[in-house]
Amino acid sequence: MEGLTFLVVEDSPTMRQLISFSLKRFKGCRIVEAVDGVDALKKLSSEKINMILTDINMPVMDGLKLVSLVRQNPDLKAIPIIIITTEGADEDRQRGLALGANAYIAKPIQSSHLIKTINDLVPGAGQ
Repeated sequence: MEGLTFLVVEDSPTMRQLISFSLKRFKGCRIVEAVDGVDALKKLSSEKINMILTDINMPVMDGLKLVSLVRQNPDLKAIPIIIITTEGADEDRQRGLALGANAYIAKPIQSSHLIKTINDLVPGAGQ
């Protein structure tokens, strides 16, 4: 399967760059970036997204609210979501997964762990 489109939702430009760099291992993938949940929803309405990678702590709309809104939308609810955050707190992790996130990765992210998680969620994503 080639040409996955990832939506990276992260308010830190450095972190967005780091995640995008890891994702470039997937052949022919596209990376769409959003700075917060509101921006992400805008992009989701105009782009065909295969996977969402989101931070939790962001201004305007946080990642947990984004996950819950995506899961409530019949057109978007099947999109796999990975939460990537410095929030190591177990309750955040449980809330994120309870709201419908498929996986949770703590920062600092390790590329190999991120790639494996994506391959687990999207079999045949390839590299």
